[in-house]
Amino acid sequence: MFTHVMIGSNDITRSKAFYDALFAAIGGKPGTVDPRGRLVYAHNGGRFLITTPIDGKSATHANGGTIGFAMASPAETEAWHKAGVAHGGTAIEDPPGVREGPSGKLYLAYLRDPDGNKLCGLHRMG
Repeated sequence: MFTHVMIGSNDITRSKAFYDALFAAIGGKPGTVDPRGRLVYAHNGGRFLITTPIDGKSATHANGGTIGFAMASPAETEAWHKAGVAHGGTAIEDPPGVREGPSGKLYLAYLRDPDGNKLCGLHRMG
């Protein structure tokens, strides 16, 4: 359904350090900067991009918005969360762990990135 997700940042260098660590924790490669100065990550068929806002105003996070990243296992979810906290992110909500959702058991971990964007690492358990 989605081709990509793009978020804003006020500091691309800081975002690169944070997201490089997150993607490394799940087997991804470091981001690259395209000719427009956007940070681009390609992983498992999807693209995640970070840019300074085109309108020149400060980047802000979406109130109520969450960006979910698919995880291969609870261990990968833990590594992703730990990498985020170690690189400037903030642990939010409950600690990483199993939650019962409408579609069954999920292993979830939540972070805010250095710009305040809410991220979720999600592994669907069998």
